Amino acid sequence: MSQSAREFFEGLEGRMDPTKTAGMTSSYVFEIEGAGTWKVDVDDGSVSVTEGGGEADATIAASEETFQQVASGDLNATTAYMTGKLKVRGDMGAAMKLSRLF
Repeated sequence: MSQSAREFFEGLEGRMDPTKTAGMTSSYVFEIEGAGTWKVDVDDGSVSVTEGGGEADATIAASEETFQQVASGDLNATTAYMTGKLKVRGDMGAAMKLSRLF
C-alpha cells in the first residue's frame, strides 16, 4: 500500500538528498484534499516541512489519491496537471522543480 500524504510529508526531511536540491530556493504549499496542508521550504540543499499553509512560491492542490499516485511514481505530475487532477497556483517555474523532491 502506498504511504499516506501525512506519512510522505512527515518523512520528507529525512529522505531528501541535499545534492538534489542544492542551489534550489523555493517554498511550496501542498493542499491535499482530505489529508491536510503542508508547507515545504527548500533552501540550497536543506528541506523543512511544517504542517499548515502560508506564503509560498507555488501552491499545489490535489486529492490524496492523486497525490499518492504522483508520489509513488504511478502517475506523472505533468499528466496529472494536464488532466486537471493536480492544480498549481503561483510560480510555475518553481513548481516544475518539484520533481527533485519526489
